[in-house]
Amino acid sequence: MTDTPTHAPTDPARIGDSPVLIVVDIQGGAGQTPPDQGGIPILMTGREQRRPRVRRLVDRCRDAGIPVVWIQEVHKRSLVDIGRELDGAEGPHCIEGDPDTEIAAWLDPQPEEFVIRKRRYSAFFGTELEIVLKAYKADTVLLVGGLTDVCIHYTAVDAHQHDYRVRVITDCVAGSTQQAHDNALDAVRYLQRDALVTADDVHGSIDARLATDAVRVGP
Repeated sequence: MTDTPTHAPTDPARIGDSPVLIVVDIQGGAGQTPPDQGGIPILMTGREQRRPRVRRLVDRCRDAGIPVVWIQEVHKRSLVDIGRELDGAEGPHCIEGDPDTEIAAWLDPQPEEFVIRKRRYSAFFGTELEIVLKAYKADTVLLVGGLTDVCIHYTAVDAHQHDYRVRVITDCVAGSTQQAHDNALDAVRYLQRDALVTADDVHGSIDARLATDAVRVGP
């Protein structure tokens, strides 16, 4: 039997020189509707604790000039575009026009920020995300949202294969279950040893960046 890797925070300075915060599928009703009625199963606790962390991180990234990109899963009511997503635990979800499909009300995408709609789990698959990241000259993607074992995992894998540094902010993501969440984090760290960070790590990195910029500019 092998030991399960721990999720110790990595060096906060390792988020790259040109990060982009990607907010994945934090939508109005995700996890509130039972799966058999079209919802997505989120059995992890801690939703109320994650919300202010995400909110503070979005605000801090904006203040520091780090771009924020919003990902929104959307499907036609006919489900013509949902593919194989109903073959597993999920029922019909994220239907276009439903209030629950909109970005959560406690978040506020700004007009200059990109809101990218996707039809599959990965935020890269069939979307303009790669064009947006290249426009920002991104070298690192910071991922928050859900589900850790589905959309976060698939987006992290595709980011890795596009040669971005991947940083999953572990206290700002949630999985379908605690075990699935932990397994997904282990899988991402298998790809990049420094992939797992906390919100405090990112705030610390931003502090260090601003301090360095202040020294470089001088009095």
